[in-house]
Amino acid sequence: MAIRLIDRATARQMPWKNGAGLTIELAIAPADADLSNFQWRISSAQVADSGEFSRFAGIDRSLALLAGAGLRLQGAQTAPLLVTVQAPVAVFTGEQAISAELLAGPITDLNIMTRRADWTHSLQQLHLLGRQRLNNTADALFIYCHSGGPLNCQLADGQQQALSPGQGLLLEDQANLPALELQANTPTSVFLAWLNRVNTQPQTAQPPRQSLGKPGSHALAEVNAKKNQKNGPR
Repeated sequence: MAIRLIDRATARQMPWKNGAGLTIELAIAPADADLSNFQWRISSAQVADSGEFSRFAGIDRSLALLAGAGLRLQGAQTAPLLVTVQAPVAVFTGEQAISAELLAGPITDLNIMTRRADWTHSLQQLHLLGRQRLNNTADALFIYCHSGGPLNCQLADGQQQALSPGQGLLLEDQANLPALELQANTPTSVFLAWLNRVNTQPQTAQPPRQSLGKPGSHALAEVNAKKNQKNGPR
């Protein structure tokens, strides 16, 4: 079992795949992986200009808005998708040719990527004031304090960790232990990323999210209401 504190302020910076900017790599598996062979990757970046996303064959992606007005995603032969404070999470495949248009100035995002053949994931936003129990069914669970805080996390073994905005906890191989407890005494926005190996993925319904579908499919899905430069983004 592994529990790791991750701080955006001290995480590694590296170039986008298309070379047009920098991303902050919060976590990657395996630890020595690069952009060509990772199993999963969690990162964050500031996007200052509209432009094309990098392509990642065989990868499923989720993008969450952390700061800024938002952006419009446009995939080939699909309807445009708005990512805003009201609809902060979008999902799409890494093979798609996707352009991003900033709505009103730079944004900061959170990205979750998993290799489709081996891993799956779900990214959710939680607005918390008070206490909430959290049953961990993930092979890797990422708890990210987005705003507000501090976010107090009591883990299954009794450990306690206080997270400030920009900090997260990565819990690996702790599925099905006693429930975690999250507590915030002021309104706090939290992002939860659930990552599972394909052969161990729990058979539970995934929360609906905005999605850029493949050509011929529905381009938009409902937003989960409960849990809530020139070359451009990566």
